[in-house]
Amino acid sequence: MKKADLKRPKSAISLKYDPATDQAPKVTAKGKGLVAERIIALAEGHGIPIKKDPDLVQVLSQIEIDQEIPPSVYQVVAELLAFVYQVNKDYSTKPIAQ
Repeated sequence: MKKADLKRPKSAISLKYDPATDQAPKVTAKGKGLVAERIIALAEGHGIPIKKDPDLVQVLSQIEIDQEIPPSVYQVVAELLAFVYQVNKDYSTKPIAQ
């Protein structure tokens, strides 16, 4: 781990997107330090894929909770959603261990 990583508190952002009701993904939670750790723990506990991208977190942290992401970050978030869809696809095709 780099020294800079030790000094910088963790940050986390969660997004929600329902194409049936939303025009764009929305920020549903954000935080640093203990709040970020709780967001990450909740995601892990519910099997939600996590993508580590400090630059994206920095951009998304400027957006208020329950606000849609701006068009200027659509491309980056589209790449994130593609990652999530691929993880979900890979997960759903794995055989269940008995």
